[in-house]
Amino acid sequence: AVGRNRETHQQDLYEAIERGDFPKWTLYVQVMPETDAEKVPYHPFDLSKVWPHKDYPLIEVGVMELNRNPANYHAEVEQAAFNPASVVPGIGFSPDKMLQGRLFSYGDAQRYRLGVNHSLIPVNAPRCPVHSYHRDGAMRVDGNFGGTLGYEPNGYGEWQEQPDYREPPLKINGAADHWNFREDDADYYSQPRALFRLMTPAQQQMLFDNTARAMGDAPEEIKRRHIANCTECDPAYGAGVAKALGL
Repeated sequence: AVGRNRETHQQDLYEAIERGDFPKWTLYVQVMPETDAEKVPYHPFDLSKVWPHKDYPLIEVGVMELNRNPANYHAEVEQAAFNPASVVPGIGFSPDKMLQGRLFSYGDAQRYRLGVNHSLIPVNAPRCPVHSYHRDGAMRVDGNFGGTLGYEPNGYGEWQEQPDYREPPLKINGAADHWNFREDDADYYSQPRALFRLMTPAQQQMLFDNTARAMGDAPEEIKRRHIANCTECDPAYGAGVAKALGL
């Protein structure tokens, strides 16, 4: 399908929405008590690891449904500014390194791409009006909070902070220093092993074939090193990749 039209998936999504066959996805979260984070045998904020469902079952929180296509692509898509730092009160941020980097980089990129007041663009603006200390800057077109004061505390009771909405605390202990999590979590194989053994034979064969295609032009030394890693997960995994690579 992609050979005939490289936007196949885009077209399918657009046409499904147009005919009223709205795609939707059920959203789940997993919850781990803070005390567990210090006891689990893996680094809970390592993106390459998963939280086992038997220990932390999926909790359904809602459904995301796409029920209309953009009326104006520039206004609603090209000017959209999704940011993981934009959260509702009560949600804090984990020490996940990838998340911590994105909390800064997304907003920074959006200020460059759309301007310092990109949150005023209708597609990014909150549904409920908010008061903030964010004032001035290029393309400030909403009145800029008029003559109200721009600092707090002040003698007029304006712009009082609401401590109930502060970010939840993150518990830490010990000295802050560079930390190589690999010293505490060097298990790179148990979770891939479990995933491989959950696959059907057809899924395993697809994994072998996809790996061989992706490594087609790699030096043989690299291929053999990868086969060794696969074998550490499961001998059948290594053998399947080796056969697909013709080694």
